[in-house]
Amino acid sequence: MTKQNTLKESFSLSGKGLHTGLQLTVTFCPAPENYGYKIQRTDLPEKPLIEAIADNVKETTRGTVLEKDGVKVSTIEHGMAALYALGIDNCHIEVDGPEFPILEGSAKKYAEAIERVGIVEQDAPKDYYVIRSKLEITDEKTGSRITVLPDDNFSLNVLISFDSVIIPNQYATLEDMSRFKEEIAASRTFVFVREIEPLLSAGLIKGGDLDNAIVIYEREMSQENFNKLADVMGVPHMDAKKLGYINHIPLVWPNECARHKLLDVIGDLALIGKPIKGRIIATRPGHTINNKFARLMRKEIRKFDVPVPVYDCNKLPIMDVNRIRELLPHRYPFQLVDKVIEMGESYIVGVKNVTANEPFFMGHFPQEPVMPGVLQVEAMAQVGGLLVLNSVEEPERYSTYFMKIDGVKFRQKVVPGDTLLFRVEMMAPIRRGISTMKGYAFVGEKIVCEAEFMAQIIKNK
Repeated sequence: MTKQNTLKESFSLSGKGLHTGLQLTVTFCPAPENYGYKIQRTDLPEKPLIEAIADNVKETTRGTVLEKDGVKVSTIEHGMAALYALGIDNCHIEVDGPEFPILEGSAKKYAEAIERVGIVEQDAPKDYYVIRSKLEITDEKTGSRITVLPDDNFSLNVLISFDSVIIPNQYATLEDMSRFKEEIAASRTFVFVREIEPLLSAGLIKGGDLDNAIVIYEREMSQENFNKLADVMGVPHMDAKKLGYINHIPLVWPNECARHKLLDVIGDLALIGKPIKGRIIATRPGHTINNKFARLMRKEIRKFDVPVPVYDCNKLPIMDVNRIRELLPHRYPFQLVDKVIEMGESYIVGVKNVTANEPFFMGHFPQEPVMPGVLQVEAMAQVGGLLVLNSVEEPERYSTYFMKIDGVKFRQKVVPGDTLLFRVEMMAPIRRGISTMKGYAFVGEKIVCEAEFMAQIIKNK
């Protein structure tokens, strides 16, 4: 079972802010399990804390801006991308101003710093959100589209398209997050010359220069106007007839702009709040549609606060029916677990195939067969019993017995042909032979039943 990660040690990075031009320092610190990403403004008297989630994004003009109770922090996407791609689940971040420093305009220094201080594994399991069906969001005005498809891992394909002779179309892909540092992190942000004056007029990019951005000159203008912009950028006058890239450092890759857009997608999707397993296909992405998609994903996740078990009928079970009979005393017609397909230290996933031949359907009900709710709870408890027995030596010599059932809810009827998936989790460590558990029953992706129960482990005479 994959575990959550945090930083082994803290690290700090300093530099000027892209939009404010202020000298800033951001510090990334280890954080406890299930903390997520939180950003603290240490320059303000009350040192307010902002949770780094998509719901708190208030602006997406040339960067991602979080805001809570009037307190803002911007240009966070490069740091978030590095945390997410390198597998950091929990991190407390402190910044002494309204934005993260732009550094080289990439995630390179963030990734290098994370690698330098190291990563430590925590005890809590990593809570993935597994994509089970296609999700998509589009912007008809811009032609932007983000699609996510089921996949075993997290991977991205990004296509960018501009009305530009320099970068009309570019494509980038990242199949393996372990390659982020080598293939994506060093890609820098970019801006078109035609955008510089409007951005400055809007009070942005005060800290922008050729050390932290790629500038693209793709539409010829008069020499006089080009000279004025060169003065604004603080660079020598250049030939206005020569189109191309304006930068001190050569391109790292021919498709560096597309790679940077991929970096931004990762940084914005880090605000979903959970790592996901799925393939992202982003066409003409930008911070606005990235955030809309991240919000959509958060809504989908809230529908399934409990992880929906993944059932691959081609995989061998952890426990088959014969092993289950060795551990549980139940027999036909009361053995209600067919197999166990997944098990960790504190959870278990079991399967019950509901057939038309179940004896209880004869009377419940002849004209409309429905599995009794009490038997759904019984099946769930049998799965929980297997989890409890897995914690003791010689489990064949023990039995588990109900002591209490609470919070039972039935949301949907179960009928012949359904496959019930039970996920049962420990609510607390076993003490004095007493175990408390929470169980959920699924048909497909829908929860059909849930309950909390207490059981006692007793050694057989």
